[in-house]
Amino acid sequence: MTAKVQLAIPNTRALPVLFTPTPHAAKRFVTFFTANIRNPNTRKAYTWAVAEFAAWCERHGLLSLPAIEPVHVATYVESLKGHLSPPSIKQHLAAIRMLFDWLVVGQVLPSNPASSVRGPKYSSKKGKTPVLMADEARMLIEAIDVRTIVGLRDRALIGLMVYTFARIGAALAMQVEDVYIQGRRTWVRLHEKNGKLHAMPCHHNLDEYLHAYIKAAQLTEGKSPLFRTMQGRTGKLSGKPMTQVDAYRMIRRRAADVGIRTKIGNHSFRATGITEYLRNGGKLEIAQQMANHESARTTGLYDRRTDQVSLDEVERIVI
Repeated sequence: MTAKVQLAIPNTRALPVLFTPTPHAAKRFVTFFTANIRNPNTRKAYTWAVAEFAAWCERHGLLSLPAIEPVHVATYVESLKGHLSPPSIKQHLAAIRMLFDWLVVGQVLPSNPASSVRGPKYSSKKGKTPVLMADEARMLIEAIDVRTIVGLRDRALIGLMVYTFARIGAALAMQVEDVYIQGRRTWVRLHEKNGKLHAMPCHHNLDEYLHAYIKAAQLTEGKSPLFRTMQGRTGKLSGKPMTQVDAYRMIRRRAADVGIRTKIGNHSFRATGITEYLRNGGKLEIAQQMANHESARTTGLYDRRTDQVSLDEVERIVI
């Protein structure tokens, strides 16, 4: 009888028996999530997707890996259409396909039963992330009280996302040494997904925001968090990095302070920066490089210039 092993990742359940018929298979299964999937959010989503697929297989009498055929994977994917969105279904299939690939490479299986299965057709020409107009973003940033360290920190973090198109995770993973001088110019080093580093030169406003914050906060230890939480109400920084929840609450509070009713979040400033860059004549392929997207199509989802075009046309209706 196969012993149940607990995955060394957050919010997991006992390993599905389906994927652990032997100690070698169990080890291969665990390393897929711990060594191959490095991003914690992806890891959590893939863990859930695989667990759901394993439970479905067991309910349908598929109790061994060799018994699973492409038709079974296709039937499972089809069964998801009633309660999951197309992007979520595609993510489920991606998790299953990648896991089977990993098991094939590890010689647990001779072939991948999910390799020929297609997900639902889905295409989105515009993303759903709320964005700000340039004057709204400017108003929000300029309204921050920079006489305090927390104000300087918040302005620097928001400015970083606007001017470098940084993902919130990449921004919060930065250390003090990731702000550096090269060729008489300030650069930042972003810690992207899967441990990749992405260097970007700083806009002159961001240069000012970062150095003002670092100087006032006396951040001299290079290998320490750049964006830190506060020590209660002392007005002093702690040694702990901000979380995405901390950043979201800060952004919602800052938006409310200036009367912005758009429900913006952590990702909104990345989308705002990309949109304004393109609106002012920037090229999509350069925006792709700046945003560190693998595909220009992904970058295009952040482009909301058509929102303004539509608004301008509507305003032609003079009554």
